[in-house]
Amino acid sequence: MTSPDLHGSHGPQASDEGARTPAGPGAAEAPGAPGPGAEDAFWGGGSDGGGETRRKRRWPRVLIAVGVFLALVVAGIGGLVWQRQSSYNGNIDRIKGVMPDDGARRPGKNVEGTENWLLVGSDSRADSATTGEGNQVWKPGQQRTDTIMLLHLPADRKKAYIVSFPRDSWVEIPGYGAQKINAAFSFGGPKLLIETMENLTGVRIDHFGAIDFEGFKSMTDALGGVTVNIKQSVYDPARKKRWEAGRQKLNGDDALLFVRQRYNLPNGDFDRIKRQQAFLGALAKQAADRGTLSNPLKLDRFLSALTKSISVDEGVSAGDLRSLALSMRGIRPSDVMFMTLPHKGTGMRKKQSVVFLDGPKAKTLFEAVKTAKMQEYVQQYGPGNSLGTVS
Repeated sequence: MTSPDLHGSHGPQASDEGARTPAGPGAAEAPGAPGPGAEDAFWGGGSDGGGETRRKRRWPRVLIAVGVFLALVVAGIGGLVWQRQSSYNGNIDRIKGVMPDDGARRPGKNVEGTENWLLVGSDSRADSATTGEGNQVWKPGQQRTDTIMLLHLPADRKKAYIVSFPRDSWVEIPGYGAQKINAAFSFGGPKLLIETMENLTGVRIDHFGAIDFEGFKSMTDALGGVTVNIKQSVYDPARKKRWEAGRQKLNGDDALLFVRQRYNLPNGDFDRIKRQQAFLGALAKQAADRGTLSNPLKLDRFLSALTKSISVDEGVSAGDLRSLALSMRGIRPSDVMFMTLPHKGTGMRKKQSVVFLDGPKAKTLFEAVKTAKMQEYVQQYGPGNSLGTVS
């Protein structure tokens, strides 16, 4: 099982219910990367035998919107000096008891001025919204996080780095042993997922944010649609939807179909991750467009949809969000770098198809985040996924 690079060369990944095939060849190794066979329970690769099975898929209902914060910035809230700060802030749901206890064994504080956010999509499988405006973001045993992203903000706020974690990553969940990372949310909600992430990365999580698909759709439609560029025509047999090659303007419903497809994509779920990233980048770009900024009604609809759809930890105050927006007002969509966590492809554990992380490469990335040296990391290993045109 070989390891893909950070530029989006990935092997297929299926859902909890889907099948996989081995990942394709990777690019240059990070320092200390192991050769074939250098693997263990969490960083290894390969199959436990038994062949992969394909089971009926349960399509997730929700997506992450890293635009929760990036769109706040690029849409110019800082420039508007939060003229409707009270209204927007009142829309945002605060979740109590999300962050691990101070007495818990947690990584040390981050480099001064930097921030790390854990952003997720809550897989509620519900028809109504489950995040924002007082909705419960988690119910024991009923939800998984279909999408998990780590947002790293350097102290100078000149860039933003977003690392996607494959939801089937095989990791150690405190108190539950080896499991897929998205099971942590189902077992113990946001707090256990944060503990799992901190245990895996050694990076302290400062804040948590979540959004579900109802909010995602409303934000897309509030902007009048978002444009993506598709590499080649492809048919989604699960949704009976054909996508034509070229630039496509998507409304909220189509956007969900676009980012949720994995069947018939060359690299399965890894291509779906790139689609999610590409769409979020396009969402931020559309929010920053002059046509949005110069139209008070359109901008208000977008910001209202955004703030009504998100849930954050109770430690995020209105002042924190305002300061965040003001500090990042110079960031352009092109300054946001998307990456996928280094991995060695897929295999089988406990009759489950899982993703094996590439230990040395992943640890190099985590160390760059922890020590605030992401700029140097990017210079050495590349900027991550190219999102101009996606499968």
